Amino acid sequence: MTVTGTQNPSDDPNVLKVKPLEIELQNLSVDKITERSATIKIAFKVANPNPRAVIVESLQYRLYETTYSDDEQIAGGEIGSRPTAMLEFGSNYYTLLGNNAIVLKENIEFKSHETDPELWDLLKNDSPTWRVIGDVFYNLSSMTSGQENILPFEFP
Repeated sequence: MTVTGTQNPSDDPNVLKVKPLEIELQNLSVDKITERSATIKIAFKVANPNPRAVIVESLQYRLYETTYSDDEQIAGGEIGSRPTAMLEFGSNYYTLLGNNAIVLKENIEFKSHETDPELWDLLKNDSPTWRVIGDVFYNLSSMTSGQENILPFEFP
């Protein structure tokens, strides 16, 4: 499943228009489980349909196991980081070249003693039903040019 977003509206004709990025949930699986811990792998493929490069500042997500609870978040995170000032040195962002894609991935660790027994059983039996909600924040090839764009996404 692929989700495309909408760019923020702008009335200024001098601001370059950016086509929305496309995002796909590439992987979400229980990778390793022992009696004491579990590792879940999550990966998102982000594609840039623009001829110019864009900067993917961050991808923020919230993870739900819908059999356990449809509205209680079990994990979440941020891949990359959004600048907190006009310019931030050492930021963790990704340059995505025109007409290309990148895969952003992360491992999520659960400890059995910190996890509800019902959720732990779902993870151990490899029968989770996932939902992922989040946003991708991106900009033109310079942090100071163009407008910030947000791509909201949800994967059932």
